[in-house]
Amino acid sequence: MMRVRSLGSGSSGNATVVESRDGASTTRVLIDCGFSVRELLRRLDGSALDVQDIDAVVITHEHGDHAGCAVTLARRFGLALWTSRGTWAAIGADADGVRPQWLCDRQPAAIGALQLLPFAVPHDAREPLQFCVSDGDSQLGVLTDIGSLTPTVVERLQGCDALVLECNHDLQMLAASSYPQSLKARIAGSRGHLSNDTAAELLALVQHPRLRHVVAAHLSERNNHPTLARDALCGVLGCKPEDVGVADPLTGFDWIDLH
Repeated sequence: MMRVRSLGSGSSGNATVVESRDGASTTRVLIDCGFSVRELLRRLDGSALDVQDIDAVVITHEHGDHAGCAVTLARRFGLALWTSRGTWAAIGADADGVRPQWLCDRQPAAIGALQLLPFAVPHDAREPLQFCVSDGDSQLGVLTDIGSLTPTVVERLQGCDALVLECNHDLQMLAASSYPQSLKARIAGSRGHLSNDTAAELLALVQHPRLRHVVAAHLSERNNHPTLARDALCGVLGCKPEDVGVADPLTGFDWIDLH
């Protein structure tokens, strides 16, 4: 059985726990840990998890709200760390005590009972990856930092049972915000972040009868609102607002069982 929960999602930090249980065996992977070690441990504890329950840390890209304490955490607690070579080079970390295992676009990677399928995305980072995760029975798509849709992204997210989907900003709120024009252009650009409208466009392209769980993630605290993100996704799914989850920056979202 596979399940997922978020420890927090937003510009202040992102971390997602994916777990697979097969009899007495459990595999847990932490996708991103964009917090300080102290804060991450606090959030794990609030989720009834211990850092030693984590089998591997996976970094999507080098930005602080995703890479955060990953290297320190892996070194201090002896955790396996997986990332792309480009991300590792961009982090520029002291490798003493940490030997990354490499992830590549479209190359599956097995971590215990979980299989990760990384795929490249357009984002303003060195070699950013996002993931589909499977336990052999169910599939989860995690897409939290991407500036525009590509055929590869649409192809990879087909057949997911659950989807954690970036809904970073509302276009009108971003346009009216006090952000400098250069920052607005970066966020809305082809290597920035998904708007609610573009997230809904992607959802329409990957929607299918087995897609049972959709969570809006990485919402901007200044340029979006949960109601706007929900409305955009509900318009595609034809469901009630409460049927679409929203990841909170402080609490993330509770466990979602994919079976």
